[in-house]
Amino acid sequence: MIPAKTTAPPHRRRTTVTLAASMGVLAVLATGCAAPAAQGTPAPPIPTPTAAELTQRDVDAWLDGLLPAALADTGIPGAVVSVVADGELLTARGYGYADTGSDGGGPVPVDAEDTLFRVGSVSKLFTATAVMRLVEEDRLDLDTDVNEYLDFTLETEFDEPVTLRHLLTHTPGFEERIEGMFLPEDAVPDLRSYLVEDPPEQVYPPGTVPAYSNYGNSVAGYIVERVSGTPFDEYVDETVLEPLGMDSSTFAQPLPEDLGERLANGYMNDTSPAGSFEVIDDAPAGALTTSAPDMARFMLAHLGEVDAETAPLAPETLDLMHSPALDADSLGALAEGQRMALGFFEEDRNGQRVIGHGGDTLYFHSHMSIHPDHGTGIFVSFNGGGREGIDSLRLREAVVNGFADRYLPGERPATAGTDTAVEHAAMAEGTYTASRTMHSTFLSVINVLGPTRVEARDDGTILVTPGPETMTPTVYEEIEPWVWREVGGQRLLAMRTDGDRVEAIGFASAFTLLRADPETSLAPPVLLSSVLVLLLAVLSWPIGAITRRLASRPARDRAGRTARVLTRIGVVGALAALIGWAVVVTALMGLRDVPEAVLRAVQGLQLLGVLAILPAAWVVVHDVRRRAGWKRYLGGALVLVALLGVQWFAVTFGLLAFDVSY
Repeated sequence: MIPAKTTAPPHRRRTTVTLAASMGVLAVLATGCAAPAAQGTPAPPIPTPTAAELTQRDVDAWLDGLLPAALADTGIPGAVVSVVADGELLTARGYGYADTGSDGGGPVPVDAEDTLFRVGSVSKLFTATAVMRLVEEDRLDLDTDVNEYLDFTLETEFDEPVTLRHLLTHTPGFEERIEGMFLPEDAVPDLRSYLVEDPPEQVYPPGTVPAYSNYGNSVAGYIVERVSGTPFDEYVDETVLEPLGMDSSTFAQPLPEDLGERLANGYMNDTSPAGSFEVIDDAPAGALTTSAPDMARFMLAHLGEVDAETAPLAPETLDLMHSPALDADSLGALAEGQRMALGFFEEDRNGQRVIGHGGDTLYFHSHMSIHPDHGTGIFVSFNGGGREGIDSLRLREAVVNGFADRYLPGERPATAGTDTAVEHAAMAEGTYTASRTMHSTFLSVINVLGPTRVEARDDGTILVTPGPETMTPTVYEEIEPWVWREVGGQRLLAMRTDGDRVEAIGFASAFTLLRADPETSLAPPVLLSSVLVLLLAVLSWPIGAITRRLASRPARDRAGRTARVLTRIGVVGALAALIGWAVVVTALMGLRDVPEAVLRAVQGLQLLGVLAILPAAWVVVHDVRRRAGWKRYLGGALVLVALLGVQWFAVTFGLLAFDVSY
């Protein structure tokens, strides 16, 4: 999970973002499949690779050959991995440094048995397990309105009630909020206050649009607390961690002293100073601290490989929890793609069933995948992101998917085509924005900055830019009606239509691309052209003054001078505001706090641009009355239209809203 920020009182900052690309889900690596066959032509089968022997010796050798070099190449300080098979811990390996020594003192290597890591949104699996424990005891029902369990009323916009099934499948319909994702190191998180104070708006009907939600998962955690009568972290300790012998794991913040001494430092990369302890307000969504051996115990529990006395869930509950939880009745055609189980993501690979969950904090990046049909699983965690923003994601893919490809290769997907591909590709063409985004706050502006473009190609494939998990242009082919697979890879897209065009594209179980609204599509050309005009206007002022001086031409008459000066102030203010918003958005998406005073100052600059519209209009009218010439008419009119364009953008995307929470 990666938290987000807003401007609440000092220690009431809220956090909710998962590293997107965030996002708590791992992308699947390309597998080098053959080129696509012609449409409608069965492709020849792809030979099944030979599986390596799943032994400690082979796994250790494979990991030793992969991770040390990869950590050095990416600048990630340290890593830990655990693998389970045949009902036991097969291996646990530590690499790199828990403390790089960058803050003084000698470096401390990662100890696979002893070093602790924060696992971000992998924590959600423990929250879901706690919920299912209460479901198993008939104290909770997956399909009951959650308001029946809460001591406050969940703020909703649709008649359909929100249920635990929705919360555990990321379909309650809430927008994203990222303010105050991490609290100050000495703050005490308060789960109820987090949920009640300034909650996100519900923007989709429940059960219909997968949109990853830290808030929704935290509501589920609070329900556990309410129904059990025990604080959330204590309930998880008593019913999950302690019975499994996970004595190095806790949701407590700050950590108990004996565990705090074992926690790896978190880093941006191996040359940066260590970060502070990340206190997460929405604890059920991302506060777990754990070790590699403890995560092995948890994987074994979900594989049904622990004694009944210590197992948190009965076998039939595990089966329910690991199965897709929503169908076409609510998701429509999106149900043909990957779907959420109850807390788990479907991560199928090589034709085999895989479930798991990823997680990110600012400094730690983790993933857990289990193969229920093969009784095996793998957990990996890093204590740094690397020199490039996507390094930790790519390395997690290399470990988790590399493990599946090496030891459980199964059947690699053959290329395929459909007779409907050309028609469906044309219906899908257009611009999309992410379902997991801000709607009611000024950060809705990010929808303009990072849209996804789907382009239909002549051969019936589609080019998606950027690919929703690859972050680079990616080509997909239709393998069955409305289901598309990455050419040369295994990532899937599923499409849902509205009339004669695609309105939603689902991917990675809990994420959706939605057709961009007209304002979002119109905003880039309006903003860019307006900014260009205003920049040219600013440049023309000194150039005009110098030209008049060199040519010994008289200065403009004083009539209308006040309006011209006010217009110029507004133009500079509008441009300065846009620069300010760019800095603010960059800081916030990097999970850095921005004081409310700064936001108000940027809004003040924006307001100067709004107020300049009237004098700019007066300048145009005045020039026409005085017959100042077509150049003056055109210049003044362009500045007026540009100011209107910038302010339309500001109003449409909430840059002038009174509420500056995010």
